[in-house]
Amino acid sequence: MKLLRYGPQGQERPGLLDADGRIRDLSGAIADITPEALSPAGLDRLRALDPTTLPLVDGDPRLGVPLARVGKFLAIGLNYADHAKEANLPIPSEPILFTKATSCLNGPDDDVMLPQDSAKSDWEVELGVVFGRTARYVPQDQALDYVAGYVLVNDVSERFNQKERGSQWDKGKGHDTFGPVGPWLVTADEVGDPQDLDMWLDLNGRRMQTGNTRTMIFGVAELIAYVSRFITLEPGDILTTGTPPGVGEGQKPDMVFLKAGDVMTLGIAKLGTQRQKVVAWFNREDQA
Repeated sequence: MKLLRYGPQGQERPGLLDADGRIRDLSGAIADITPEALSPAGLDRLRALDPTTLPLVDGDPRLGVPLARVGKFLAIGLNYADHAKEANLPIPSEPILFTKATSCLNGPDDDVMLPQDSAKSDWEVELGVVFGRTARYVPQDQALDYVAGYVLVNDVSERFNQKERGSQWDKGKGHDTFGPVGPWLVTADEVGDPQDLDMWLDLNGRRMQTGNTRTMIFGVAELIAYVSRFITLEPGDILTTGTPPGVGEGQKPDMVFLKAGDVMTLGIAKLGTQRQKVVAWFNREDQA
């Protein structure tokens, strides 16, 4: 299944994408795509529905983050050897774990807003893992049983704040709008092997990143087992798993960073595509 949420920001309704690529309204069956809906029992109830009996959604509505009430937005850094090399950093011996603030979550095609005094804002196409069961000290050979589905993530990053303001990456990772997720959540059974997914990102029509999840240093199952030793992973949490080479700070001979007016488009096989226009910082409260 491809689960999604559509409508104005803050007023999203639950839906699914049918076999013909049309949005069907799920609000008669569930109130929202919540952690409860992503449990094994919740997904089984949704699978039992006949999509052709659900109301069609007219037009081309805005898509929001495809799940509500995200509890934690965790991330892994330097998880592709070629990306570590372009960043002039050693290949990690253990996964590098950091947090993206849930306040940075953004719809897949919503504008990405540069922070004040942005100097080195950058892009990262990533595979995100969404949990449907509580995972705590999970054995690696059972880890994928805890996955409800997968999402496309753009781990937008302000490199100056990430790397030049001390040792904590979070400062460059959690700016407002720096976490586009979606367009939909694809259930694990439909994705199959998460270690064989092509991925790409274009900036203003120029291909910047090309990769495949098979080249991860630490695979999805290993990451889940590792992270669950330190942090309990709960239904509705997102773990995004690193990016292949081709980020802006890795460009040669000169680094390339985001500026207002740029357009990012990105995708992962089976998980759909995103498109974001980059805009200058503004006070969101003033725009309300």
